[in-house]
Amino acid sequence: MKVFAAILFVTLCALQVNLWVGKGSLGEVWSLKKTVAKQQQVNADLIARNTALNAEVLDLKNGMAAIEERARTELGMIKEGETFYRIVENLH
Repeated sequence: MKVFAAILFVTLCALQVNLWVGKGSLGEVWSLKKTVAKQQQVNADLIARNTALNAEVLDLKNGMAAIEERARTELGMIKEGETFYRIVENLH
């Protein structure tokens, strides 16, 4: 009976070692869960960015307002007949 108890104890210890430090241990599982959570956040951010870009592409394809806005903000263009005013702050 003592031999059986000793074998059982050694087996239990071996299983505990695998649980805490072996391959597939709790530490490794927690680390992988953190990695997965970070990647899911990155994916969600990229999905939101792609959605915004797709909406912008549709606007550019379907309407002149988006093209006009981009020309004004990014290229500094104005419509024919408009007057452009630049306000410069006094640096003194």
